Amino acid sequence: MNTAPDDSQVPSAPGPRLVLVRGDITEQQVDAVVNAANSSLLGGGGVDGAIHRRGGPEVLAACRELRASRYGRGLPTGRAVATTAGRLPARWVIHTVGPRYAQDDDRSALLASCYRESLRVADELGARTVAFPAVSAGIYGWPMADAARIAVATVRATPTAVEEVRFVLFDDRAYEAFAAQLP
Repeated sequence: MNTAPDDSQVPSAPGPRLVLVRGDITEQQVDAVVNAANSSLLGGGGVDGAIHRRGGPEVLAACRELRASRYGRGLPTGRAVATTAGRLPARWVIHTVGPRYAQDDDRSALLASCYRESLRVADELGARTVAFPAVSAGIYGWPMADAARIAVATVRATPTAVEEVRFVLFDDRAYEAFAAQLP
């Protein structure tokens, strides 16, 4: 599977360069990898499970510490928090909890908040390169085209010192949905 950035690099001024990557987010050599976490922070399926498996016990231990201190009831939807990346090739994992899609309830502001809050945390860490998955577009059921629209628009509109945002997309359908959002 190709995990190197391809020709879908879009310089955006001001703001980070947007890059699309077809591949595995756990293989990205970046400052911070964003985890599409569940509120428990203790691992799960999809991206969350992959990050916890590859990151190893250090990521889980850091998440347990967060649960024992600041987030006893779990991380709220739309918020973000950082931990070590453990055995991942990144320095940090930024965990964010995306909303579940509901056709009769517009939760797009919460989804946008995941990207804004993750960039805020990245800035606090001093991260210059950040890899995002398609938050909420997996098991949480968000339609991929709409998830891509919200992700790209939010990253473009959010002031940040991050220099490069990679959208790491696992399959062709996700990649094409994000590519459609770039000029």
